[in-house]
This record gives sequence, C-alpha cells and structure tokens, in this order.
Amino acid sequence: MHIRSLIRWSGLLLGLVTAAATAQAFEQHVNKTERPNPWVVNGCEIKPKTICHNVDLSFADLKQADLSGADLRGAKLIRADLRGVNLNGADLSGANLESADMRIAKLARTKLVGASLRGANLEFSRAIRADMSYADLTATNMEMVRANYIKLTGARLVFTNLKETKFYDADLSHAFLQNVKKTYTIWQGAYMEGCTGCPFNW
Repeated sequence: MHIRSLIRWSGLLLGLVTAAATAQAFEQHVNKTERPNPWVVNGCEIKPKTICHNVDLSFADLKQADLSGADLRGAKLIRADLRGVNLNGADLSGANLESADMRIAKLARTKLVGASLRGANLEFSRAIRADMSYADLTATNMEMVRANYIKLTGARLVFTNLKETKFYDADLSHAFLQNVKKTYTIWQGAYMEGCTGCPFNW
C-alpha cells in the first residue's frame, strides 16, 4: 500500500512540474521574445505618443501595437505588418506605407496628409475623421472601411477598392478618382466639389 501511494504521489508531482515548465516556457515566448519591454524597433520605442520622425520601420511586425497619438511624420512603413494597430490620433503625414497590411487598424483622427498608401490593405479599418488629404491611394484596398467624416481633399484614388466603404459626410473636394471599385459604397453627405471621377449622382 505504501509503495502504491508513493508511486501515485510521484506521478502527480511529475505532472505538476511538467505543467509548470510548459507554462513558464509559454510565458517567456509571448512576453519576452515577441513583445519585449521596452519594445524598440530600429531605434524607435513602440508605445503611445512616441516620437520617431523619418524612422525606417519597413517590414516591421507591429501588429496589435498601440501607437495612439504617436508622431511618425515621414516614417517608412513599407510592407509593415500593421494589422489591428492602434494609430488613433497619430500623425503619419508624409509617411510611406506602400503595401502595408493595415487590416482592422484603428485610424480615428489619424493624420496621413501627403502619405503614400499605394497597394496598402486597409480592409475593415476604422478611419473616422482621419485626414488623408493629398494622399496617394493608388491600388489601395479600402473595402468595408468606416470612413465617416474622412478628409480626402486632393487625394489620388486610382484602381482603389472602395467596395462597401462608408463615406458618410466625407470631404472629397478636388480628389481624383479613376477606375475605382465602388460596389455598395455609401457616399451619403459627401462633399465633392472639384472632384474628378466622383459619383455625383450615386
């Protein structure tokens, strides 16, 4: 009886040790390897309200990062993974986001004035009151983007996917649209004075 109890206790102890080791290994992988603290990429600390002018973050894995209120003017984010990133209130004026993956990104009140978003994927993003004036949105995927009150003054939208995009009260004055996909796009209340290619009678 004593031997059987000892064997049972030994098995239980081994199981607990194994579980603890597994949990510790998982914790190290997620918290220390993938998202270090501080989280620094090419000299730029990835955090809210960070200031990194002209930083090169091309190809960086920044998915789910919180960069709300960040100053990233002139930054290079070519082909960066920005899925689910929080850029609410951030300033990316003049930034290069060509072919960046920005699906489900938070872009409320984000400044992207004069930015290049050629070939970027903004599918399902929330860009309410974002400022994309004079931005290059050539071949950009904006399908299902919530773009209420977005500012697209002088923006270039060529071969842009606008399927089911919500442009409630958007400013498209002097924008240039050509060969855009606009199935089920909503233009209600949009301001289109001086716009080339806008669907005035949608």
